Amino acid sequence: MWHAFRTARAAGLILTIVLPPALAAVPDAAKDFPTRPIRVLVPQNPGASNDTITRIVAAKMSEQLSQQVVVDNRPGAGGTIAGEIGARAAPDGHTLFATATASQVIGPQIIKNLRFDPANDFVPVVLFGITQNVLVVNPKVPVKSVKELLAYAKANPGKLNMANAGAGTQSHLAGVLFTHMTGFDVVHVPYKGGGASVAATIAGEAQVTLTPAPAVLSHARAGRLRALASGGEKRSPLTPDLPTIIESGVPGFVSTGWIGFLAPKGTPKTIIGKLNATVVRVVNDAATREMMQRNGADPTTSTPAEFGKFIREEYERFGQAIRIAKLKAD
Repeated sequence: MWHAFRTARAAGLILTIVLPPALAAVPDAAKDFPTRPIRVLVPQNPGASNDTITRIVAAKMSEQLSQQVVVDNRPGAGGTIAGEIGARAAPDGHTLFATATASQVIGPQIIKNLRFDPANDFVPVVLFGITQNVLVVNPKVPVKSVKELLAYAKANPGKLNMANAGAGTQSHLAGVLFTHMTGFDVVHVPYKGGGASVAATIAGEAQVTLTPAPAVLSHARAGRLRALASGGEKRSPLTPDLPTIIESGVPGFVSTGWIGFLAPKGTPKTIIGKLNATVVRVVNDAATREMMQRNGADPTTSTPAEFGKFIREEYERFGQAIRIAKLKAD
């Protein structure tokens, strides 16, 4: 027994000598990172709002990291194609998933048989952009505020159509929550995409829509639509004179899109920390913020933990809307 103990001690001494360099390398995992170009998977087509914002951030990250950060567009299936590729990537920080509402919190609740687990196959890195949705009406609707819109709908039951980008989209579910929280008397009408829903509202086929600010602000400024309120918790720098829906008498209502980076599960915390710090520096740069705002996004930053909490809250919020709308996975 004593011999065995001495042998174990000897082995322990050997391990003590051999292991520290390996262990010491763990905290330094980010020291030489990145060692090659970083790929950012974007679940939208080139030119889409989130693609544009991601490219702005990625270009500045390249400067900060002295390594290319390359956008790889993989649209389709509600963002889950890009998600699946990201989930299967090596957990070394060289692949990021530019996730958003559709891919992270809506798709997983309405798409059956996903081949990855959005909640458990990734770790959060950073939230960096918020896009407020704006409640707009056709100018022929005689209202100039949310309060007036609700009163008009009550006095004219069944006469208002609310356009959305399709069943199960963010604009549809935001509209569902709005009607649930206000008693708004409206018929939800799905169109094939956000552009079609905005065009229908301009044409008068629909009278109201709740959709991302970049899609409607130019039309509102030109008089083709009338903006009533924005969907953020606070007013957007893009529309400082436009009240929020909360300010307009609907407490607790938030309707925003967002974008942030996830990394494959198992990515070292030190690399996550370096990526987070890099994006925070980028987004806090005045020129970057101006470019993001010009393209419709409110710049924001978070810690990895804060982003994880945010995703869980969004999952519950949209889950409520999915249940109200009685959408089923298919």
